[in-house]
Amino acid sequence: MSNASQQISENNFSPEISLKIMANAIRALAMDAVQKANSGHPGMPMGMADVATVLYSKFLKFNPKDPAWADRDRLILSGGHGSMLLYALNYLTGYAPMTIEEIKNFRQLHSKTPGHPEIDIECGVEMTTGPLGQGVASATGFALAERILNTRFDDTLVDHYTYVMAGDGDMQEGISHESCSFAGHQHLSKLIVLYDDNSISIDGDTSLSFTEDVCQRFDSYGWDTQKIDGHDMQAIEHAIAHAKTTKTPSLIACKTKIGYGAPTKEGSASAHGAPLGTEEIQGARQNLGWTHAPFEIPEDILSAWRAVGEQNLECYTAWTARSQNAPEFLSTLSGLDQVTLESKIQEAKDFFGEEKPQKATRQTSGLTLEYLIPALPSMIGGSADLTGSNNTIVKGYEEGIQAENGYSGRYIYYGVREHGMAAIMNGMSIHGGVMPYSGTFLQFSDYARPAIRLAALMGTQVIHVMTHDSIGLGEDGPTHQPVEHLSALRAIPNCYTYRPCDGVETAECWEIALKKTNAPAIMALTRQGLPTLAPATTSNASAKGAYILCETSNDPQVTLFASGSEVFIAKEAYDTLVSDGITVRLISVPCMDLFWEQDSAYIESLICNNSIKIAVEAAVRQSWDRILGAHGAFIGMTGFGGSAPASDLYKHFGITAEAIVETVKKKQK
Repeated sequence: MSNASQQISENNFSPEISLKIMANAIRALAMDAVQKANSGHPGMPMGMADVATVLYSKFLKFNPKDPAWADRDRLILSGGHGSMLLYALNYLTGYAPMTIEEIKNFRQLHSKTPGHPEIDIECGVEMTTGPLGQGVASATGFALAERILNTRFDDTLVDHYTYVMAGDGDMQEGISHESCSFAGHQHLSKLIVLYDDNSISIDGDTSLSFTEDVCQRFDSYGWDTQKIDGHDMQAIEHAIAHAKTTKTPSLIACKTKIGYGAPTKEGSASAHGAPLGTEEIQGARQNLGWTHAPFEIPEDILSAWRAVGEQNLECYTAWTARSQNAPEFLSTLSGLDQVTLESKIQEAKDFFGEEKPQKATRQTSGLTLEYLIPALPSMIGGSADLTGSNNTIVKGYEEGIQAENGYSGRYIYYGVREHGMAAIMNGMSIHGGVMPYSGTFLQFSDYARPAIRLAALMGTQVIHVMTHDSIGLGEDGPTHQPVEHLSALRAIPNCYTYRPCDGVETAECWEIALKKTNAPAIMALTRQGLPTLAPATTSNASAKGAYILCETSNDPQVTLFASGSEVFIAKEAYDTLVSDGITVRLISVPCMDLFWEQDSAYIESLICNNSIKIAVEAAVRQSWDRILGAHGAFIGMTGFGGSAPASDLYKHFGITAEAIVETVKKKQK
């Protein structure tokens, strides 16, 4: 049994209250909240309470009275199941919205204490976690954003650490390899991971499936690593202090006992994911020397914790004064300059409207970036080793962001790490001050999907440039040809999938994505060249998600819907049908997600008529049924693609103007 009442490492705020007693306050709140909810994970908060107490009381730079302080340290709880650790800490240190009533309402509807942390800066929750690996991966993005901004604005305005609490599950998830390898390459010395090395998984001891030496693994990444007793307050303090002196990221393997203090469940899987039970909690209270009633924190202990929450006020006040004399810094934090954005987008549209290039939308996207990148310094590009294919880099801005150049530059070479890249971008965006975008092939959105979904859930602005969006990529074949991906991405709430038909729509979609600060964007772009069809007006037609590109009557016999590379195919069919005396309307659908957000009158004006409705997209039908209804026709894919030139594939799969016309004729009979 742990000697949990041992008095170790006095604090600086109330000498009679030891750090161990302060840690026990966390354990008590965690036990009580999980028990009251009859749901939750008490083991991790009890096991990591000592580490958290030392971190908060000795090192963490934060201010509960201004939770959004731009130069605060970030703490990412990657093992989100241990959320009561974070909630207890944030109640104890004085975050106003995190009251004792919220602790009592743990895991209840509309509470500020959900089962896994959901981003809520006012409550001290930096990001949503729960899917293991996402927190530690996104933390690399937080740390990288800090270095990028530090290069621009120096230590006087940007000088903070990113701490992570991660467990065995985080280490097992593949995304931790992608991101932590990248962090080591980038020498992100202000990234410190506190690894809850408790050797327990849901199924039992981690030796069932996980026997690698995690520290050796991180050594190979170029990290500094340490192994300590996670219940030795002085060892914890010394380890964190050392980590802050290194020139590399740091991993501190804290050997802990899950459910620390529980008489029969300490160190066992039974402490992980269920309430301890009344009898076990009573025994834990005895072992911990905690004699207080459930949810009761004695005034002297609470005062000691509240003093921790106030320890950075002098630092905060001085920083605030400095920041008021740095208008460029404050402007950067407030987001992209909207006037400049609109002006540059219009310039791009005017170019496309005048020149009418027949280019792939990946190329017109690259051309649009040539207008944006020089004018918007917060935009940070990148690619997962597909820069030339994705057209995500701009001439004159090829220098990659690296430790060797002091993190200057505007472009990140992520290597073949699609999932890690997506999570890193999430962290950069949540950190603030940078607007990340990056590229890969649309097919590989499968690799990035968990991080994309999390961005949508958090309301985080990131832009994924995903090229080679259909069988139109040709000879690389079905392993690289997305067919179900557009519908799958459209199915994610608060995620916007853009599929422009030409340069004008591409520029418009960039404008929408850059203005929509509370959601991720997918730019689905072609490999093959396309004609310019959309008019380059001063308004943004794509902003409604779907619009009438051309029509011969406001009461058409046929309505054609299409997105991306199939709009010009639909236009060819439109011309043939018109020449045959049929009244037709052609609707371009660059963003179905936006279309369904329009008012009912607009939606009805496009889809509620008696015309024959046909949708054309080189993908599966699934996301089109709401537009087409039971009797509409779909020209597209019903299975996987093939390896051949794009023109041959379109003919083989029947995605042609002739097929559209033939379908109309059959429907008219």
